[in-house]
Amino acid sequence: MMTDAVVVAAPMSVLDAYVANVDMLGGQAAYRRLRVRAATAFCDDHPDLDSWMASPLEGRLVELAERPLVWSFIAFAMVSTRSQGDIELLMTKNFGHSMGRWVAALYPDECEALQAGAARIGVSATRADGLIAEGLAFVISFCGHPPSAITVADLDAVDTAITTVSARPSEAIRRRRRSWLFGLRKLLFEAGLVDCPPAQRREGGPQTRQGRLSVVAAPEIRDTLLAYLDARATVLRPKSIAKITSALGVFGEFLTTEFPELTSTAGLQRHHIEAFLQWSATRSCRGNHGSRPVGPFVVAHAALTVGGFLDDITEWGWPQAPPRRLVFPSDIAKQPQLLPRALPPETDAALMVAVADLDDSFARVGLTILRGTGLRVGELLDLEVDCVVDYGPAGSWLRVPLGKLNNERAVPLDAATLAAFDEWFAQRNSQRAVPHPRTARPTEFVFVANGRRLTAARLQRGLRDATAAAGLTGPDGQPLHIVAHQLRHTYATSLVNAGMSLQALMALLGHRSPEMTMRYAKLASPTLRAAYDEAVGKIRQRIPVASTGRPAIPDRVEWLNSEMIKTRVAHGYCTRDLAAQACQYANICENCSNFVTTAEFAPAIDAQLADIRHLHADAEARGWVSETARHDRVIDSLQGHLHRLETRQTIGDNA
Repeated sequence: MMTDAVVVAAPMSVLDAYVANVDMLGGQAAYRRLRVRAATAFCDDHPDLDSWMASPLEGRLVELAERPLVWSFIAFAMVSTRSQGDIELLMTKNFGHSMGRWVAALYPDECEALQAGAARIGVSATRADGLIAEGLAFVISFCGHPPSAITVADLDAVDTAITTVSARPSEAIRRRRRSWLFGLRKLLFEAGLVDCPPAQRREGGPQTRQGRLSVVAAPEIRDTLLAYLDARATVLRPKSIAKITSALGVFGEFLTTEFPELTSTAGLQRHHIEAFLQWSATRSCRGNHGSRPVGPFVVAHAALTVGGFLDDITEWGWPQAPPRRLVFPSDIAKQPQLLPRALPPETDAALMVAVADLDDSFARVGLTILRGTGLRVGELLDLEVDCVVDYGPAGSWLRVPLGKLNNERAVPLDAATLAAFDEWFAQRNSQRAVPHPRTARPTEFVFVANGRRLTAARLQRGLRDATAAAGLTGPDGQPLHIVAHQLRHTYATSLVNAGMSLQALMALLGHRSPEMTMRYAKLASPTLRAAYDEAVGKIRQRIPVASTGRPAIPDRVEWLNSEMIKTRVAHGYCTRDLAAQACQYANICENCSNFVTTAEFAPAIDAQLADIRHLHADAEARGWVSETARHDRVIDSLQGHLHRLETRQTIGDNA
C-alpha cells in the first residue's frame, strides 16, 4: 500500500524573506525596488551572510558605507533572528530608521504590550518608541531571540558585552547603549516579558563586597573574608553586610600592608590585633570626609566586627581560624551616650513650612510622613500599598513593615499625614509588583515612579532645598545640616514633651528595649523638668534679693511682659518655657465642672480675668496659637463663674 509522501518546504532564504517583507518598510515602490536590487547584489557577493558577519569590522563598515541601501537588509536579518549581530558592529553602526521599523513590523503584539507597560509606569510614548526601536532592536540582534524568548540572562549578557567591548565607541555611546538597556528592562518587566525588574544598586551585594576587598593583597585572607561575608549575607540585611564589608576591608588592607609576611588568618597573633586597634583609633576618614579622624563609633565597630569574624570562624570550625581567642571585651572602648538630635521647635516649624512648598512631590510627601509618624527612612521606602488601615472610631493607622529591628508595628495618623498619603496615592502610577529585596515576594510598594522604587537621595535633596528656602543657618552662617533621621527624633521628643508615657513611645518607635526609648526621657522629660522647677523654686525662696537689688521673683507687671508662657497660680507664677507648649495642668480648677466659687472670691476672679485678657492679647501678638486657645477657654470659664455669681446675687436681692 502506497502512502502520500510528506513534502517539507525548503526554508526560505534570508534574501527571499527580505523580499517578501520589504513592503513593511514603506516608501515609494521605486525605492523599494532599489532596496531589493541592492540586497540581491550583496547576496551575490556574499552568499553566506554569517561568514560576512564574522569578517573584520573595518571591512564591513567600509562596505556598508559604499552600499548604504544594504543596511536595511542586514537589519532585517538580525531583527528577524536569521543572523546574529556581533557587539562590535552593534556598538559602532548607527541604526537609522530601519531597525525600529523592522521591530515594529515583525513584532506588533510585543511592541503594543511594551507601549502599554510604558504608559502604566509614566514613561512617555516618545521615550518608549525610542527604547523599542533602538534598545529592543539591539538586544534581539545581539541575542538572536525574538522578544517573547528574551530572558534576564540575555539582558545581563548584553550589559556585560556593552561594558567590556574593546571596540572604538566613545564613552558617550557606551552610556547611551546602557541607558537603552536599562529603560528596556523596565518595559519588558512591566509588559510581563521578563520576570525581574532592573536591579537597583544595593549596598552589600556580591560585586560591592568583591570590589571593597580588592585592596586585600593576600589572596587567602581575601578569600576567607569573602567567604565569611557570603555566609553572613544569608541572615543579615544588605546595609549590615555593607558595614561589615567596610570594616573587614580596612582590617584586611592593614594586615597585608603592615604584615606582608602574613598570608592566612590562621597565622594571626595578638600583636597583630593590638597593632590594628592602635592604628584604627588614630586613622583618618576615607572618601569625601576629608582628613579628620574617624569617630569613636567607627573605631568600636571595627573592633567588634573583627572580633565577631574571628569568633564565628572559630565556632564554625574553619581551618583559617587562629589557634586562640584574640579580641576581648576590654578591647572595645566605652562609647559616648549621645542624646537624640531633635530640632528646636522654631526650626522644626520653619522647616516643615518650607517642606510643604517643595516642588518634588516625593520629597514633599515623604518628609511630611517622616515628621508625622517617626518612621525611619528605610521603613518609609518599604511601605506597601495596603499600609494605611482605617479602624473606624479609632481613626486611621499606618502599618509599618518589618524594618531595621525586624519588628512590625502600627502608628496612628493625624490629618496632615493622612492628607500627604492621599496626595501621593492620587498621582501614583499603577505598575507591576516587584520582588521584595529581602523575601523576593511580589510587592506593591507605595513609593515607586517610572518603574522603579524611589530612594532616600531625593528625600535628603528635598531637606537641603527646604533648609535653604527657610533660611536656616548654623553659627557659622552656613546652611544648617539636617538629616532625615532628625525628623524621627523631633517626633519622639515632641511626644515626650506632651506627656506621653515611655511605654507608649516605645511601641510607636518600634524599639526593642526600654533603654533605646529612655534617651528621649533624658532629653525632654516633664517629670525631670518639674523636679528641676521645684528645686529652683526652693533655691529662690532662700535668696529674696538678687545681686542687682531687684527681686529674684518678678513682680506682676514684669511677669506679664516677659517672653514666656504665663500661668498665674495660687501663690506665685509659672515659668514654663515656650518650647514646652501649653501646660495640660494650667487653670485646671477654673475649667473643672466641679469647681464652685462664692461671692467672697469675686474680686480675685475679676483680677485673674484681667490678667488672662492681658495674656491673651500678648500670646495672640506673638503668634502662640496653643496659648491663645487656652486663654480663650479660661476667659470663657471665668466669665461663666462671674455670671453665675451675679445671677445668684440678683435672685437674692429680689427674694
